[in-house]
Amino acid sequence: MSLLSDDVRWRLMAIYSGADRHYHDLHHIEALLALAKEHAREIADNAAIEAAIWFHDAVYDPTKSDNEGKSAELATELLAGVAGKERLEFIAAMIRASANHRVPVSMQAPAADDCALFLDMDLAILGSPAEEFAAYERAVRQEYDWVPEQQWLAGRSQVLRNFLARPFIYASPQFRDSHEAAARSNLKRSLALLEDGLA
Repeated sequence: MSLLSDDVRWRLMAIYSGADRHYHDLHHIEALLALAKEHAREIADNAAIEAAIWFHDAVYDPTKSDNEGKSAELATELLAGVAGKERLEFIAAMIRASANHRVPVSMQAPAADDCALFLDMDLAILGSPAEEFAAYERAVRQEYDWVPEQQWLAGRSQVLRNFLARPFIYASPQFRDSHEAAARSNLKRSLALLEDGLA
């Protein structure tokens, strides 16, 4: 059963429908919800995953670095009285983990396995078909249109290099099997184009 009331869901839908949302929008949330449904049998707490999906980008200001923390606070505030303390802490921890897409070392199974799937669903776009990945990159650039081009090229290149330097981009065996190879191909191609721009 969902932890989100109709009022909370409508409030979040309005947030994600904002004109400044080009990638981190309602379509992104719907894509993650579809992946959660696809993996529902592998998830221990489907309602917590659904809540984390809805709230993880609720606060999104590309000029700030505390979006995930503030989104976690919003989830805790709006879900208070609906979910118990431990469950709220789990939801908030997953949302905060989306800042660096790493499962917190303190998290134990089955929560850690759920968190891994949540984070991987959020990164699923990296392993999407090339045209879809290119559209994602264009949309993210729109969200950062205030960043000068050379600064964008350098910053984005570093983000992609950081992902490629990981032993695995994805935390779950499911997404390593289904998305890892395509994600590495997309990121390497994108990085080469960005570095051409820096030359």
